Amino acid sequence: MIKLIGILIIIIGFLLKLDTIAVVLTAGVITGIVGGLGFGEILETLGEAFITNRYMTIFFVTLPIIGLLEKYGLKERAASLIGNLKAATTGKILSFYMVLRTIAAALSLRIGGHVEFIRPLIYPMAEGAAKNKYGELSEEETEDIKGLSASVENYANFYGQNVFIAAGGVLLIVGTLNELGVEVSEKDVSKAAIPIAIIGIILAVIQFRIFDRKLEKSKNKN
Repeated sequence: MIKLIGILIIIIGFLLKLDTIAVVLTAGVITGIVGGLGFGEILETLGEAFITNRYMTIFFVTLPIIGLLEKYGLKERAASLIGNLKAATTGKILSFYMVLRTIAAALSLRIGGHVEFIRPLIYPMAEGAAKNKYGELSEEETEDIKGLSASVENYANFYGQNVFIAAGGVLLIVGTLNELGVEVSEKDVSKAAIPIAIIGIILAVIQFRIFDRKLEKSKNKN
């Protein structure tokens, strides 16, 4: 029971509003000592945990940067840029991003993300294209564009990432199937993911094209 003392330390630390990192590290060290680990083993475990999850810290670095860019007009500039392209539509912009993001995911290139790309860039450009062509949008139309902008990131990342042979999803699939007695390799899963990614692009482009036609029909009716 005493091995759970780390949980108690964390609860007390949070209640007293102490430094979060210091509380968690203290809880980890004390739990390790109570559990019979040497100080060297505790440091090694903490180091391995940091290395394993180091990419999570990228989010905390990019978040304030994106906030500053938005504060100084990134969204407005993105919308203004698209406003100068007369042929641009919401569907075309989202379709282009779908292709680009899927290829990037297939190559394991870390571009994209709801915080880094969708909110400050893709959504303002998609909305700006619609406003440039049809004027002011209704609340429902704006919400539809928000939903499509968010969905394109999910589509592309979900269907594109498994094309990369060393992706976490591929390794999980291979490991699960092998445990069940189905012998497959990472190359097999990666090859099978290619047509799925292509189909995902086609269906997404069709969805965005349908939205363009729906929006055009609605505005012409009014």
